[in-house]
Amino acid sequence: MRFVIQRVTEASVAVDNETVGSIGQGFLVLIGVAQTDTKEIADKMIKKMLALRIFDDENGKTNLPLEAVSGELLLISQFTLYADCRHGNRPSFIFAGAPDMAEELYEYICAECAKSFRTQKGVFGAEMKVSLLNDGPFTIILDSDVIVKGDRNGNG
Repeated sequence: MRFVIQRVTEASVAVDNETVGSIGQGFLVLIGVAQTDTKEIADKMIKKMLALRIFDDENGKTNLPLEAVSGELLLISQFTLYADCRHGNRPSFIFAGAPDMAEELYEYICAECAKSFRTQKGVFGAEMKVSLLNDGPFTIILDSDVIVKGDRNGNG
């Protein structure tokens, strides 16, 4: 599982020119699900994401978690995070989770996050237009091969 987390001052997602989700300060998270992912892996990734201390404290140091700033979440499914570009110039997506399984895990992640934070989301499998004002810019990549499995080389 891969999360690309962008600290934003605002973000939104539109489908067919209609806004389906928008947030103020918080995280825009692009979520990629692999074939081997499970709810247990998702739980660990969610826990890590929500505990990230990447907002400024009163001294200007990145020391505060999302909760401390009343942050919001905009969660977007993005299977292209599992693009395999090792061979040729056209990416392969063989490592991305099958659509039914990936959608189930994406919806699970959205529901779990919504238990604690105002959470908006995109539409799984839809052509989406994502807008954001990246704050910093500050972007973090969480990969379950590193976070859960401890493999810094991504060889889960």
